[in-house]
Amino acid sequence: VEDQRARWERKRSRTAKELLETEHRYFEQLDLVVTYFVTILKAKGTLKPAVLETVFGPLESIYSASHVLAFHLERGNLGPGLESFCQNLDLYGHYAENLEQANKTLKEELRKNKSFRRFKKLQESRPQFQGRELEDLLPLPLQRLHQYKHFFRDLLENTSPDSAEHLKLAKAVKSVSEISRWVQGITEKRENSLQLLRVQKLLKGQKTHVLTPGRWYIREGWLLVVPSKGDELKRRMFFLFSDILIAAKPCHPLHPLNSHKLACQAVYPLHQCTVDKVFGHTRSQGGLLSLSFPHKALLLMSSDQQDINDWYQSLTAAVR
Repeated sequence: VEDQRARWERKRSRTAKELLETEHRYFEQLDLVVTYFVTILKAKGTLKPAVLETVFGPLESIYSASHVLAFHLERGNLGPGLESFCQNLDLYGHYAENLEQANKTLKEELRKNKSFRRFKKLQESRPQFQGRELEDLLPLPLQRLHQYKHFFRDLLENTSPDSAEHLKLAKAVKSVSEISRWVQGITEKRENSLQLLRVQKLLKGQKTHVLTPGRWYIREGWLLVVPSKGDELKRRMFFLFSDILIAAKPCHPLHPLNSHKLACQAVYPLHQCTVDKVFGHTRSQGGLLSLSFPHKALLLMSSDQQDINDWYQSLTAAVR
């Protein structure tokens, strides 16, 4: 038991030391943004207050929370430090929600606000920035949130369950995990929106509405459509979403506007679809999938066994 406690204590001390060292580095980087951008921009009025609020969000409050956490860690007061810090964790969720709009607003201001453009360039040329730009520093809180999760978990694993700090660490791990899931959800929604937009732009014309609330992008790829009669196989691009499957073919390569686009041929709703693997094909020949819809049946083929297996799994999951 004594050996176990000694091992715990060594690991715990190492983790606590690393948490403090990395917190100092993180605080210094936040300090660059707060000191050389937020504070000066507020005083100069180069950006309107509403624009300043959008670009930097709750960064000043996150900066203050980091300062308080470092203060407690330096004095070895891990429990009180974590209690105080966890009260401010929501700031990270709000920061994540705001980040996309912050980036858009920043780009817009750089495009149209000449004095801000000059100011930004001047500040970034300071030796303290070491060649980093404002855009490199703004995502730091979300990267740090991910690190907190691992630090707090390591500390919890190496803290005796009998100690007073164990409960506080357990609460901190729970709080950080909840905020991380919130941030992860925001990131996934944003990435999904970008995928929907990309597919919408790939398809010729506006008849096919890909951008629908609640729709999730799953996968895409080329498959061969096996015709019901003895015609030749047709190569088609398929886009799979949470509720529909889209089949598309390339536009004519010499078309003046749409040579790089795809023409939508069919949209299949998945709510009444059944998916089956067609057996009897060797590994080297790939495989076949049979898709049945109320008024249509599709036979899809790939020469790649793994590809057809992946499509089968994705389709059955989407239908389910």
